[in-house]
Amino acid sequence: MTRLLLLGGTGDALQIARHLGPRDVYSLAGLGKLPDDLPCSVRVGGFGGSEGLARFIADEKISLVVDATHPYAARISANAAAACRLAHVPCWALRRPAWQAQAGDDWRTVGDWHALVAALAPFRKPLFTLGREPLDHLDEIPPHQFWTVRCLDAQADTARARILAARGPFTPDGERALFALQAFDVVVSKNSGGGATEAKLEVARERGLPVVMLRRPVLAAVDREFERVAGLLDALRASGDVSA
Repeated sequence: MTRLLLLGGTGDALQIARHLGPRDVYSLAGLGKLPDDLPCSVRVGGFGGSEGLARFIADEKISLVVDATHPYAARISANAAAACRLAHVPCWALRRPAWQAQAGDDWRTVGDWHALVAALAPFRKPLFTLGREPLDHLDEIPPHQFWTVRCLDAQADTARARILAARGPFTPDGERALFALQAFDVVVSKNSGGGATEAKLEVARERGLPVVMLRRPVLAAVDREFERVAGLLDALRASGDVSA
């Protein structure tokens, strides 16, 4: 009987997990709220790189790995692909499409943190929506800037930064209210794709704000890729790996 390992931590992964069975495993890094209402088992924590993951796959008799991690989780995706090769099991991945700039957008694409900081030099009140990475740089804020950092981590504000602990999905109306209250002059974002956090781009467009966009990493090749949850679930149903 097939036993599936789902690597998750995203809203898309949670949708998939709700269709799994009691033998299957949903693996999370442990950030944010842990689901307690899933039909599958939930595992929290790392594996110890690709070799550790390969051992887990073999020990637990996993016959299919599905990588539904964040599009920027390049190391996890690389470990998953390498582990599956070591363990001789297929690796599928959910790779949701990136957002595309629309008329009226002012996107400024950068490749790393240093280029991002340089792109922000003209601005005073950036909104960071990169996750926790900016928290490691709060002592590097230029004198003319005040940062707002939105992430999952609850942390006290500083004299130079406001930390907003929040989890999407975010609505356009909610983003409009936040942008109006805080008077951001630039948005910093990953090109995550999907609808959960796209509203910030709509509001930035409405307000004529530039978006400094961190370029997506190149992800490891896998046996099958899917752009949508529905397509992945259809393939799992066709192979008998989910029942609903």
